[in-house]
Amino acid sequence: MHCYAPHSHGVSLGAGGHVEFPEGLRYSREHEWARLSGERVRVGITSYAQDTLGDIVFVMLPRLGDEVTAGQPLGEVESTKSVSDVFAPVSGAIVARNETVEGSPELINSDPYGDGWLVEIQINDPSALDDLLDARGYADHVAAQP
Repeated sequence: MHCYAPHSHGVSLGAGGHVEFPEGLRYSREHEWARLSGERVRVGITSYAQDTLGDIVFVMLPRLGDEVTAGQPLGEVESTKSVSDVFAPVSGAIVARNETVEGSPELINSDPYGDGWLVEIQINDPSALDDLLDARGYADHVAAQP
């Protein structure tokens, strides 16, 4: 299922507007995005994160049923430049894994808000999304990065 519509409204950053942050998502300061659907939150890394990392060559995801805690690592992505933790934006149980990205990690680079998603979390407390940034807040956070 492809949830991100290329023509949706969002906030762009940078020359050429290459890095985009779609409206309707919430963002962590650690560069993950979260999309609420019912009691599940789909999670991935932002276009800024994948752009900064470069070509992603490996992804390690948690197992189904694993409990994750907001702000704690839930997996990692490895690029040609470095290995980076992926942090849980919310607490809950892993109820879906995008196994396609394990075999084709480049999907994170080509479609970070669509086919490049990582996991879905059964959220414990939907109000936890209020602690995350909206698109404008995240764009401001990214702009302030050194």
